[in-house]
Amino acid sequence: MFDSVKGKTVIVTGGSKGIGKGIARTFANHGANVAIVARNLAAAEACAVELNRGNGKVYALCGDVTDRGSMEAVAKQVNETFGSIDVLCANAGIFPSVTLEQMTTEDWDTVMNTNAKGTLHAVQACIPYLKQATYGRIVITSSITGPVTGYAGWSHYAASKAAQLGFMRTAALELAGDNITVNAVLPGNVLTEGLEGLGDDYLQEMASAIPMQKLGSVEDIGYAALFLASKEAGFITGQTIIVDGGQILPEN
Repeated sequence: MFDSVKGKTVIVTGGSKGIGKGIARTFANHGANVAIVARNLAAAEACAVELNRGNGKVYALCGDVTDRGSMEAVAKQVNETFGSIDVLCANAGIFPSVTLEQMTTEDWDTVMNTNAKGTLHAVQACIPYLKQATYGRIVITSSITGPVTGYAGWSHYAASKAAQLGFMRTAALELAGDNITVNAVLPGNVLTEGLEGLGDDYLQEMASAIPMQKLGSVEDIGYAALFLASKEAGFITGQTIIVDGGQILPEN
């Protein structure tokens, strides 16, 4: 099924670590050309070296999703390197914690600029190239936090993730005529390198909130994105897939 992504060109924003790295690895292992975009070029290059052990060609670029011009330059460079852009995984995001009473306007704007406006900029930069593809795919990394649940200290993050889904539905309408689908993956608690240093007790507490009694892996999110990017998912647009091991199901 996933053979349809072989040879396709995929941009993954925020692709040097965490869920983004898992998405990039999954596509690379299935033969896609993958452009990892991150603000830290050294981190993106290190990730590209690691992932190039797979079947795809992995390329590192420096890009800032809060800057539309930066993303336009990235998209142009990717197209010149691989000859096309077929899939955009708009994954870049930040999640600093701060309570409502302590939150500043700057705190709010920083998160919204990266998570919500950053999605807009990445999509706008890629649209001209996605229109030229045989079929285009946009996969947004949202979250269960905001669209479905809440979490103390993350009101700005939750708002940005809910905003992504409102954006997704209208973008799906606007781009449907160009054979471009727009969908989103909503991760629950996922084990990333940022959590590994917090200790087993903390990780077990997170896992206990999940009916399957384990944290998700970054590849779990990668495979959901891979499906939405496949040829076979061509009649799915404006939709969300929750990948959380049943985390949102219990009533208490």
